[in-house]
Amino acid sequence: MKLVELKARPVGAEFSLASSASLRMQQVAAQVRRVAPTTANVFIRGESGTGKEIIAQAIHKLSHRCDRPFIAVNCGAFSPHLIESELFGHEKGSFTGAIREHKGVFERACGGTLFLDEITEMPVDLQVKLLRVLETRRFNRVGSDGDTAADVRIVAATNCCPESKVKDGDLRADLLYRLQVFTIALPPLRERKEDIRILARQFLRELNDQDGRKIDFSEKALRILENHSWPGNLRELKNAVQRAYIMADRLITADEIPEDVVHPLETAINDGPSVTVMIGSSVAEAEKTLIFATLQECRGKKERAANILGVSMKTLYNRLKQYEHLNDV
Repeated sequence: MKLVELKARPVGAEFSLASSASLRMQQVAAQVRRVAPTTANVFIRGESGTGKEIIAQAIHKLSHRCDRPFIAVNCGAFSPHLIESELFGHEKGSFTGAIREHKGVFERACGGTLFLDEITEMPVDLQVKLLRVLETRRFNRVGSDGDTAADVRIVAATNCCPESKVKDGDLRADLLYRLQVFTIALPPLRERKEDIRILARQFLRELNDQDGRKIDFSEKALRILENHSWPGNLRELKNAVQRAYIMADRLITADEIPEDVVHPLETAINDGPSVTVMIGSSVAEAEKTLIFATLQECRGKKERAANILGVSMKTLYNRLKQYEHLNDV
Protein backbone atom coordinates (compact mmCIF):
# COMPACT_ATOMS: atom_id res chain seq x y z
CA MET A 1 0.00 0.00 0.00
CA LYS A 2 1.35 3.41 -0.93
CA LEU A 3 1.96 5.78 1.99
CA VAL A 4 0.50 9.21 1.44
CA GLU A 5 1.68 12.34 3.18
CA LEU A 6 -1.31 14.44 4.17
CA LYS A 7 -0.81 17.93 2.78
CA ALA A 8 -4.41 19.02 2.35
CA ARG A 9 -4.84 22.77 2.47
CA PRO A 10 -6.58 23.67 5.74
CA VAL A 11 -9.82 25.62 5.56
CA GLY A 12 -9.31 29.31 6.00
CA ALA A 13 -5.52 29.12 5.80
CA GLU A 14 -5.38 32.73 4.57
CA PHE A 15 -7.52 34.02 7.44
CA SER A 16 -5.39 36.17 9.71
CA LEU A 17 -5.76 35.69 13.45
CA ALA A 18 -5.07 39.38 13.85
CA SER A 19 -8.32 40.24 12.00
CA SER A 20 -10.53 38.26 14.38
CA ALA A 21 -13.26 40.25 16.15
CA SER A 22 -13.54 37.60 18.86
CA LEU A 23 -11.80 38.32 22.17
CA ARG A 24 -11.14 34.60 22.65
CA MET A 25 -9.43 34.33 19.24
CA GLN A 26 -7.41 37.46 19.97
CA GLN A 27 -6.24 35.68 23.12
CA VAL A 28 -5.34 32.63 21.02
CA ALA A 29 -3.37 34.88 18.66
CA ALA A 30 -1.46 36.31 21.63
CA GLN A 31 -0.67 32.78 22.84
CA VAL A 32 0.59 31.81 19.37
CA ARG A 33 2.89 34.83 19.25
CA ARG A 34 4.25 34.00 22.71
CA VAL A 35 4.95 30.30 22.20
CA ALA A 36 6.04 30.30 18.53
CA PRO A 37 9.64 31.54 19.08
CA THR A 38 10.23 28.97 21.85
CA THR A 39 11.13 25.29 21.57
CA ALA A 40 8.14 24.11 23.64
CA ASN A 41 5.84 21.37 22.39
CA VAL A 42 2.34 22.71 21.80
CA PHE A 43 -0.94 20.87 22.34
CA ILE A 44 -3.99 22.26 20.53
CA ARG A 45 -7.48 21.32 21.71
CA GLY A 46 -10.64 22.03 19.77
CA GLU A 47 -13.63 20.51 18.02
CA SER A 48 -13.34 19.20 14.46
CA GLY A 49 -13.12 22.04 11.97
CA THR A 50 -12.08 24.77 14.42
CA GLY A 51 -8.80 25.40 12.59
CA LYS A 52 -6.22 23.46 14.61
CA GLU A 53 -3.94 23.03 11.60
CA ILE A 54 -4.20 26.77 10.87
CA ILE A 55 -2.90 27.47 14.37
CA ALA A 56 -0.12 24.90 13.94
CA GLN A 57 0.93 26.57 10.69
CA ALA A 58 0.89 29.99 12.37
CA ILE A 59 3.16 28.69 15.13
CA HIS A 60 5.54 27.33 12.49
CA LYS A 61 5.56 30.55 10.46
CA LEU A 62 6.37 32.65 13.53
CA SER A 63 9.08 30.27 14.77
CA HIS A 64 12.79 30.11 14.04
CA ARG A 65 12.03 27.01 11.95
CA CYS A 66 9.86 28.90 9.45
CA ASP A 67 12.22 28.26 6.53
CA ARG A 68 12.17 24.51 7.14
CA PRO A 69 9.38 21.97 6.36
CA PHE A 70 5.96 21.94 8.00
CA ILE A 71 4.42 18.48 7.75
CA ALA A 72 0.96 17.50 8.97
CA VAL A 73 -0.05 13.92 9.72
CA ASN A 74 -3.49 12.72 10.79
CA CYS A 75 -2.79 9.91 13.25
CA GLY A 76 -6.24 8.45 12.65
CA ALA A 77 -5.82 8.18 8.89
CA PHE A 78 -3.43 5.22 8.86
CA SER A 79 -3.90 1.60 9.84
CA PRO A 80 -1.99 0.55 13.01
CA HIS A 81 0.60 -1.44 11.04
CA LEU A 82 1.38 1.47 8.69
CA ILE A 83 1.55 4.45 11.02
CA GLU A 84 4.91 3.48 12.55
CA SER A 85 6.45 3.38 9.08
CA GLU A 86 4.83 6.71 8.22
CA LEU A 87 6.26 8.34 11.33
CA PHE A 88 9.74 6.81 11.46
CA GLY A 89 10.27 5.34 7.98
CA HIS A 90 11.41 1.84 7.08
CA GLU A 91 14.28 -0.02 5.46
CA LYS A 92 13.92 -1.91 2.21
CA GLY A 93 12.65 -5.43 2.87
CA SER A 94 11.73 -4.73 6.50
CA PHE A 95 8.20 -6.06 5.91
CA THR A 96 6.03 -7.39 3.09
CA GLY A 97 5.55 -4.63 0.55
CA ALA A 98 8.59 -2.62 1.65
CA ILE A 99 10.17 -2.68 -1.80
CA ARG A 100 12.28 0.43 -1.19
CA GLU A 101 13.67 2.56 1.60
CA HIS A 102 11.15 5.05 2.95
CA LYS A 103 11.74 8.23 4.93
CA GLY A 104 9.17 8.89 7.64
CA VAL A 105 7.77 12.28 8.56
CA PHE A 106 10.34 12.73 11.34
CA GLU A 107 13.04 12.72 8.67
CA ARG A 108 11.07 14.73 6.12
CA ALA A 109 10.32 17.41 8.73
CA CYS A 110 13.96 17.63 9.84
CA GLY A 111 14.67 21.12 11.18
CA GLY A 112 11.01 22.07 10.90
CA THR A 113 7.65 21.40 12.55
CA LEU A 114 5.70 18.14 12.71
CA PHE A 115 1.96 18.50 13.30
CA LEU A 116 0.42 15.33 14.76
CA ASP A 117 -3.33 15.75 14.38
CA GLU A 118 -5.79 13.50 16.26
CA ILE A 119 -2.97 12.26 18.47
CA THR A 120 -5.45 10.33 20.65
CA GLU A 121 -6.11 8.00 17.69
CA MET A 122 -2.51 6.73 17.74
CA PRO A 123 -2.19 3.07 18.85
CA VAL A 124 -1.06 2.80 22.47
CA ASP A 125 1.98 0.62 21.65
CA LEU A 126 3.22 3.26 19.22
CA GLN A 127 2.70 5.98 21.84
CA VAL A 128 5.49 4.30 23.82
CA LYS A 129 7.86 4.72 20.88
CA LEU A 130 6.80 8.32 20.32
CA LEU A 131 7.42 9.07 23.99
CA ARG A 132 10.93 7.63 23.66
CA VAL A 133 11.60 9.89 20.66
CA LEU A 134 10.41 12.95 22.60
CA GLU A 135 12.69 12.03 25.51
CA THR A 136 15.83 11.03 23.58
CA ARG A 137 15.34 13.10 20.40
CA ARG A 138 16.31 10.02 18.39
CA PHE A 139 14.34 7.34 16.50
CA ASN A 140 14.78 4.09 14.58
CA ARG A 141 13.43 3.25 11.16
CA VAL A 142 11.39 0.06 11.00
CA GLY A 143 13.87 -2.74 10.28
CA SER A 144 16.95 -0.71 11.28
CA ASP A 145 19.24 -1.03 14.30
CA GLY A 146 20.76 2.42 13.83
CA ASP A 147 19.13 5.54 15.23
CA THR A 148 18.65 8.99 13.72
CA ALA A 149 18.45 12.43 15.32
CA ALA A 150 14.90 13.83 15.54
CA ASP A 151 15.35 17.57 14.99
CA VAL A 152 11.66 18.54 14.87
CA ARG A 153 9.30 20.76 16.85
CA ILE A 154 6.13 18.86 17.80
CA VAL A 155 2.66 20.40 17.66
CA ALA A 156 -0.09 17.90 18.52
CA ALA A 157 -3.87 18.26 18.44
CA THR A 158 -7.08 16.49 19.36
CA ASN A 159 -10.81 17.09 18.96
CA CYS A 160 -11.73 15.19 22.13
CA CYS A 161 -10.97 15.39 25.85
CA PRO A 162 -7.46 13.91 26.28
CA GLU A 163 -7.97 13.40 30.01
CA SER A 164 -10.92 11.11 29.24
CA LYS A 165 -8.76 9.20 26.78
CA VAL A 166 -6.13 8.74 29.49
CA LYS A 167 -8.79 7.49 31.88
CA ASP A 168 -10.07 5.04 29.24
CA GLY A 169 -6.55 3.74 28.59
CA ASP A 170 -6.42 5.05 25.01
CA LEU A 171 -3.78 7.69 25.70
CA ARG A 172 -0.69 7.41 27.90
CA ALA A 173 -0.59 10.00 30.66
CA ASP A 174 3.19 10.39 30.37
CA LEU A 175 2.88 11.13 26.65
CA LEU A 176 0.17 13.72 27.30
CA TYR A 177 2.42 15.45 29.84
CA ARG A 178 5.22 15.58 27.29
CA LEU A 179 2.98 16.98 24.55
CA GLN A 180 1.04 19.61 26.45
CA VAL A 181 3.92 21.75 27.63
CA PHE A 182 1.87 24.65 26.26
CA THR A 183 -1.84 24.17 25.60
CA ILE A 184 -4.01 26.24 23.25
CA ALA A 185 -7.77 25.77 23.42
CA LEU A 186 -9.68 26.78 20.28
CA PRO A 187 -13.28 27.90 20.80
CA PRO A 188 -15.95 26.48 18.48
CA LEU A 189 -17.46 28.84 15.93
CA ARG A 190 -20.74 29.07 17.89
CA GLU A 191 -18.78 30.73 20.70
CA ARG A 192 -17.19 33.32 18.41
CA LYS A 193 -20.18 34.44 16.36
CA GLU A 194 -18.65 37.87 15.81
CA ASP A 195 -16.15 36.18 13.48
CA ILE A 196 -18.73 34.43 11.28
CA ARG A 197 -19.31 37.45 9.02
CA ILE A 198 -15.56 38.05 8.67
CA LEU A 199 -14.87 34.40 7.85
CA ALA A 200 -17.77 34.09 5.41
CA ARG A 201 -16.58 37.13 3.47
CA GLN A 202 -13.02 35.80 3.49
CA PHE A 203 -14.13 32.45 2.06
CA LEU A 204 -16.26 34.24 -0.55
CA ARG A 205 -13.36 36.51 -1.51
CA GLU A 206 -11.18 33.45 -2.13
CA LEU A 207 -13.84 32.00 -4.46
CA ASN A 208 -14.26 35.32 -6.30
CA ASP A 209 -10.49 35.68 -6.76
CA GLN A 210 -10.29 32.11 -8.04
CA ASP A 211 -12.99 32.58 -10.70
CA GLY A 212 -12.72 36.29 -11.41
CA ARG A 213 -16.26 36.99 -10.18
CA LYS A 214 -17.74 39.66 -7.88
CA ILE A 215 -20.40 37.83 -5.89
CA ASP A 216 -21.47 39.44 -2.60
CA PHE A 217 -23.74 38.57 0.35
CA SER A 218 -27.07 40.17 1.08
CA GLU A 219 -27.48 41.40 4.65
CA LYS A 220 -30.18 38.80 5.29
CA ALA A 221 -27.91 35.99 4.11
CA LEU A 222 -25.17 37.12 6.50
CA ARG A 223 -27.65 37.24 9.39
CA ILE A 224 -28.71 33.66 8.63
CA LEU A 225 -25.07 32.57 8.72
CA GLU A 226 -24.55 34.37 12.02
CA ASN A 227 -27.59 32.67 13.58
CA HIS A 228 -26.48 29.12 12.72
CA SER A 229 -24.71 27.06 15.42
CA TRP A 230 -22.12 25.55 12.99
CA PRO A 231 -21.50 22.13 14.56
CA GLY A 232 -18.93 21.54 11.81
CA ASN A 233 -17.23 24.88 12.57
CA LEU A 234 -15.00 26.51 9.91
CA ARG A 235 -15.20 23.51 7.60
CA GLU A 236 -18.99 23.58 7.57
CA LEU A 237 -19.08 27.36 7.07
CA LYS A 238 -16.68 27.19 4.13
CA ASN A 239 -18.73 24.42 2.49
CA ALA A 240 -21.94 26.42 2.98
CA VAL A 241 -20.40 29.53 1.44
CA GLN A 242 -19.13 27.52 -1.53
CA ARG A 243 -22.54 25.94 -2.16
CA ALA A 244 -24.24 29.35 -1.96
CA TYR A 245 -21.61 30.81 -4.30
CA ILE A 246 -22.26 28.11 -6.90
CA MET A 247 -26.00 28.81 -6.86
CA ALA A 248 -25.74 32.62 -6.92
CA ASP A 249 -25.68 34.90 -9.95
CA ARG A 250 -24.56 38.26 -8.55
CA LEU A 251 -25.76 38.22 -4.95
CA ILE A 252 -25.99 35.48 -2.34
CA THR A 253 -29.44 35.85 -0.81
CA ALA A 254 -31.31 33.73 1.72
CA ASP A 255 -32.49 31.54 -1.19
CA GLU A 256 -28.92 30.42 -1.94
CA ILE A 257 -27.99 29.53 1.65
CA PRO A 258 -28.18 25.71 2.12
CA GLU A 259 -31.41 24.45 3.66
CA ASP A 260 -29.69 22.77 6.61
CA VAL A 261 -28.25 26.16 7.56
CA VAL A 262 -31.50 28.11 7.12
CA HIS A 263 -33.48 25.44 9.01
CA PRO A 264 -30.87 23.67 11.15
CA LEU A 265 -31.37 20.38 12.89
CA GLU A 266 -32.31 21.06 16.51
CA THR A 267 -29.80 19.35 18.75
CA ALA A 268 -30.14 21.23 22.02
CA ILE A 269 -30.71 18.95 25.00
CA ASN A 270 -33.84 20.75 26.18
CA ASP A 271 -35.47 21.69 22.89
CA GLY A 272 -34.31 19.09 20.37
CA PRO A 273 -34.95 15.40 19.66
CA SER A 274 -34.23 13.03 22.53
CA VAL A 275 -33.68 9.33 23.11
CA THR A 276 -34.81 7.17 26.02
CA VAL A 277 -32.39 4.83 27.75
CA MET A 278 -33.71 2.27 30.19
CA ILE A 279 -32.29 2.25 33.74
CA GLY A 280 -29.90 -0.69 33.93
CA SER A 281 -28.70 -0.38 30.34
CA SER A 282 -24.95 -0.61 29.87
CA VAL A 283 -22.93 2.41 28.80
CA ALA A 284 -22.20 0.60 25.50
CA GLU A 285 -25.94 0.09 24.85
CA ALA A 286 -26.68 3.74 25.67
CA GLU A 287 -23.88 4.86 23.34
CA LYS A 288 -25.19 2.69 20.52
CA THR A 289 -28.71 4.09 20.95
CA LEU A 290 -27.42 7.67 20.89
CA ILE A 291 -25.25 7.09 17.80
CA PHE A 292 -28.05 5.56 15.74
CA ALA A 293 -30.54 8.23 16.86
CA THR A 294 -28.11 10.99 15.88
CA LEU A 295 -27.44 9.39 12.50
CA GLN A 296 -31.18 9.16 11.87
CA GLU A 297 -31.69 12.85 12.70
CA CYS A 298 -28.74 13.72 10.44
CA ARG A 299 -30.31 11.68 7.61
CA GLY A 300 -27.30 9.38 7.52
CA LYS A 301 -24.71 12.14 7.13
CA LYS A 302 -21.84 10.67 9.13
CA GLU A 303 -19.61 13.75 9.21
CA ARG A 304 -22.41 15.87 10.66
CA ALA A 305 -23.32 13.17 13.17
CA ALA A 306 -19.68 12.89 14.28
CA ASN A 307 -19.52 16.66 14.79
CA ILE A 308 -22.70 16.63 16.91
CA LEU A 309 -21.49 13.65 18.95
CA GLY A 310 -18.09 15.25 19.46
CA VAL A 311 -16.10 12.30 18.11
CA SER A 312 -13.76 11.82 15.17
CA MET A 313 -14.93 10.22 11.93
CA LYS A 314 -12.63 7.28 12.66
CA THR A 315 -14.25 6.70 16.05
CA LEU A 316 -17.73 6.80 14.51
CA TYR A 317 -16.75 4.35 11.75
CA ASN A 318 -15.13 2.03 14.30
CA ARG A 319 -18.30 2.00 16.38
CA LEU A 320 -20.49 1.27 13.35
CA LYS A 321 -18.19 -1.59 12.27
CA GLN A 322 -18.38 -2.96 15.79
CA TYR A 323 -22.19 -2.92 15.69
CA GLU A 324 -22.19 -4.64 12.28
CA HIS A 325 -19.93 -7.36 13.69
CA LEU A 326 -22.25 -7.91 16.66
CA ASN A 327 -25.23 -8.22 14.32
CA ASP A 328 -23.40 -10.90 12.32
CA VAL A 329 -22.64 -12.99 15.40
